[in-house]
Amino acid sequence: MVPSPLALLLALGAAATALAEPLRFVDCGSVDGSIQEVNVSPCPTQPCLLHKGTSYSINVTFASKIESQGSKARVYGEMMHVDIPFPIPEPDGCKSGIQCPIQKGHSYSYLNKLPVKSEYPNIKLIVKWELVDDQDQMLFCWKIPVQITS
Repeated sequence: MVPSPLALLLALGAAATALAEPLRFVDCGSVDGSIQEVNVSPCPTQPCLLHKGTSYSINVTFASKIESQGSKARVYGEMMHVDIPFPIPEPDGCKSGIQCPIQKGHSYSYLNKLPVKSEYPNIKLIVKWELVDDQDQMLFCWKIPVQITS
């Protein structure tokens, strides 16, 4: 049975709306890995509007160029070229969707949460997210512009 053109159009439309739009990001020094895609959800437009009291899902797909027993995330709010540490609930990459040990040539989906606390000021800044390997080298590093709002 051949599907009708209308059925194909509806199926394509549903598939397009189900896919998250990858973010435009700046690679800020990925050495031991290469970023394939960065998604922050919800963030339909950039700069991402981060509402206080809300938690955002982070999904980074990357390929590793090295082997590593583990990985650790470091997150910063960058203001006027100064990195201010930004705490996240789970800095261990091996507990964030990555099956460790990390193997050379494999792709991984790193999954984490970015909580935006109510006491943060309303401000525009750059979020800088790093994932380092056992040797403290960058598996990935990316930056996106955000605006924290009430």
